[in-house]
Amino acid sequence: MPERTVAVASRSGLHARPAKIFVEAAARQTVPVRIRVGGGKAVPANSMLGVLTLGAGHGTEVTLEAEGPGAEEALAALADLLSRDLDAEGAEGAV
Repeated sequence: MPERTVAVASRSGLHARPAKIFVEAAARQTVPVRIRVGGGKAVPANSMLGVLTLGAGHGTEVTLEAEGPGAEEALAALADLLSRDLDAEGAEGAV
């Protein structure tokens, strides 16, 4: 299963607005994507509650995983999104 690890760049981490932008982008992908912190349990990336329960703060490394046609593209798009400061950008830069 393809994976991508990236550090959360948003100042507030994956909370509030950055989490909403990320979850909405994950929901638009053509394959299901899961996200986890370290060796923890992976949660659906399109679940706001799941993403918030990760407690991923600024600089936390998260791992994205997906499987199926389009998995690499989905992971690249979501990793790129997480590597930007979504607090500063707002929704304009969303995938």
